[in-house]
Amino acid sequence: MTGVPPRELEERLRDTRARLENDVDLWVATAGSSGVHLVPLSYLWDGTAFLISTPRASVTGRNLLADGRVRLSLGPTRDVVVVDGAAEPVNLADLAPETGDAFAARTGFDPRELDEPYQYFLIRPRRVQAWREANELRGRDLMRDGRWLG
Repeated sequence: MTGVPPRELEERLRDTRARLENDVDLWVATAGSSGVHLVPLSYLWDGTAFLISTPRASVTGRNLLADGRVRLSLGPTRDVVVVDGAAEPVNLADLAPETGDAFAARTGFDPRELDEPYQYFLIRPRRVQAWREANELRGRDLMRDGRWLG
């Protein structure tokens, strides 16, 4: 990609939205008393928020229940999208059946059918950044305070 001119805001927004809509997995970084924790998870994007699910007793589950701050990353290192967001727990009883079905269809697994208690989390982006190379570091902010730029 070296030598390729940086993308303008509109192209970055289009590329980023396409990644959010078409990717299935992302990296989830949380922090807690045991330190920083990073895991890959599948997600469902509804156009405004991510829905993830993880074992309630896992480090990630415990961290998100204690402090909803989360950082997500999608894509390879030379075409990355980084999302800072706030996670809200979604109890199974409050999860609409069609949302659970959409999550299962999109991700290939259905936490509702597992014996281990899983917790859903709705993650609302507060900040979104995207860049490919060093020449795209300027202008990498695509969302600030939960509002898309442009």
